[in-house]
Amino acid sequence: MAIKHGNKTYMQILLDPNRAQLLMNLAKAMDVRPTGWIRDVIYKELERCVPSDSYQKALDADKKVWENSVKRRVEGRTRLKKDSKDE
Repeated sequence: MAIKHGNKTYMQILLDPNRAQLLMNLAKAMDVRPTGWIRDVIYKELERCVPSDSYQKALDADKKVWENSVKRRVEGRTRLKKDSKDE
């Protein structure tokens, strides 16, 4: 089941214990989190399996969402600093 988490979608997977340990060992050796490794593999596989124009449109849209999120965060912090100086 997928659950919305802000602008992202939260998905949970269950892995069998021995292969999960392989994943954890691999991720540790690569100095990445296992979830980050899984996400990267999924994105690479999506890029391989769906038409390139569809993938590129989704990638571009995701980049815009991320940029807007960062912009709102920066604006919020700037506003908080301004408000605290005004007090």
